[in-house]
Amino acid sequence: MISRLVSAAILLYLLGYALFVVLLPRPADDRQTDAIVVLTGGPKRIERGLDLLERGRAKRMLISGVARTVRPVELAAEYEADEALFECCIDLGRESVDTRSNAIETARWLDKRGSKTVGLVTTDWHMPRAGFELSRQVSEDIDLIGDAVESRPSFRQLFTEYNKYLLRHAAVFLGI
Repeated sequence: MISRLVSAAILLYLLGYALFVVLLPRPADDRQTDAIVVLTGGPKRIERGLDLLERGRAKRMLISGVARTVRPVELAAEYEADEALFECCIDLGRESVDTRSNAIETARWLDKRGSKTVGLVTTDWHMPRAGFELSRQVSEDIDLIGDAVESRPSFRQLFTEYNKYLLRHAAVFLGI
C-alpha cells in the first residue's frame, strides 16, 4: 500500500514537471497596459520592457531588483536607451532581492500609481512563480498580464524552478 502511494506521488510529481516544461508561458500580445514591471535576473527582460515602453504600450515602468549602486544613466547606456525615458517613465526598484520581495516591491509601486493593468516581464521559466507571488500581493482588481521572455533553459534550471514553485505553493498552503 505504501509503495503504491509513493509511486503515485512520484508519478504526479513527474507529470507535474512535464506539464511545467511543456506549458511554459509565452510572450504576451501588444496590448496596452497602465504599467510594465520587469523583474531583473535574466537576459532580455529589460530589453523587452524598454521595447514595450518605447512603443507606447504603457506610460510607466518599474525595474524591480536593481542593485543600489546602479544609476539610471548607466542602464540607459547599457541598453542603448534614451536617458530621457529613464528620467520620465522608469522607476528603479532597489528593495528586492528575490521573487517574493519583487512582488512586495511591485505591489507597493502599483498601489502608489493606481494601475489596473500590468504587464509582468520575466523569463518564461520564472513566470509561473513570479505571477503566483505577485498575484498574492496585489489587489484582486489588478489585471496581471504575463509577458514571458522566451529562453532556452537547461534541464537543471527548469528542475530547480519547478521545485521552487512547488515549495512556495506548499509554504503558502501551510501558512508559512
